[in-house]
Amino acid sequence: MRTAYQLASQSLPDYSCKFSRHDFTLPQLFACLVLKEHMKRSYRGAEAVLKDADHWLKDIGLSRAPDHNTLCRAASFLLRACCVNKLLDVIARWAALGRILGLSSKPLALDSTTYDSHPVSRHYERRCRETRERMRARDARKGRRKQTRSNTVRRLPKLALGISTHSHLALSMWTGTGAGGDQPHFEPVVCGAWHRVPHRRFAVAGDAGYDSEEIHRLARLDMGLRSLIPPNSGRPRKDGAGPGGRWRGHMKRLLASTESRKRSGYTQRWQVETVHSMMKRNLGSALAGKTAWSRKRDMALKTLTHDVMILKRRVETEQL
Repeated sequence: MRTAYQLASQSLPDYSCKFSRHDFTLPQLFACLVLKEHMKRSYRGAEAVLKDADHWLKDIGLSRAPDHNTLCRAASFLLRACCVNKLLDVIARWAALGRILGLSSKPLALDSTTYDSHPVSRHYERRCRETRERMRARDARKGRRKQTRSNTVRRLPKLALGISTHSHLALSMWTGTGAGGDQPHFEPVVCGAWHRVPHRRFAVAGDAGYDSEEIHRLARLDMGLRSLIPPNSGRPRKDGAGPGGRWRGHMKRLLASTESRKRSGYTQRWQVETVHSMMKRNLGSALAGKTAWSRKRDMALKTLTHDVMILKRRVETEQL
């Protein structure tokens, strides 16, 4: 909570409006939200925990715990794009001052993942799978068409991250709904990290989901970055020639062997998959929000909580 409070104190104002009641400051409420996410509690559960932890409240200057409605309204305000970007700016600045970005030697890694739209138990998943199998067998007997997953996939919450492979810090993010292609969120994720870090000459590593000649031109010509994306998307050419485009052909030659992938730094791309696994294991893979906006808000809070945990561990390591 102390790390989250210090982070928000340097990036957010004390109050959202001069006419508010001024019972709690925005940094204090953000620290409570990070605690809620870290302990995997609901708003009511976080309120109960804070009421029993007076020493935690004193650490951030609180005399009483905020109620669950206050925390819910604070999340609606604090997890908007403008506030999240301010918090990520301070995180990148702290990482640069602490020399843990490492973008001069290791690339920025990109990848996306989907979260569960609601928490379910393993028993419930097994029973649902058995029910689907029975329904498929019944439909096959009656000659009906198979049910598709299109509606479910269309509602899946999706999170894309740009992370520092040296420290596992998330420097930029994109939240959306639907399991589509990765090319549309390449620009917001890379541009967010590019504007945020002081060293703007680094490599960007992504999987084949980002493969596109336009993406290479955006990264290399417009931003001066070194893009590392294998040209494996689409069908191979019938004549057996290499992929079309100047930069896709360059990627074919650059990433042809294991040694060349190591020298270019592309083998560090899997670190972003490690970050996604860390977030799902430590903070949960299911979202409590019922609407698309609330689920985007939950994914933003998970990302910020992950960064706070990384920074706290870094501070404790330096103290030792």
